[in-house]
Amino acid sequence: MDLKRLEEIKNIPDESLDTSDIPELDDHFWETAKMIKPITKKAISIRLDSDILDWFKGQGKGDQSLINNILRSYVNHQENKT
Repeated sequence: MDLKRLEEIKNIPDESLDTSDIPELDDHFWETAKMIKPITKKAISIRLDSDILDWFKGQGKGDQSLINNILRSYVNHQENKT
């Protein structure tokens, strides 16, 4: 999202926002709510073949997330084989 659009959104008065489709959170909601902690990521250095890295970078923004998702899919597949 560009900065101009973010500024436009920021300047919308609260009273102009329609929140009628958002349900109120009552005590019952919190009785069944569960804390889900995100999986943390670690910065590492990894050696990849240059053509492989070029291909991922050529896919556009999010190349590292794409690599992570492919590795996660592989790991999940391997875990389900046993």
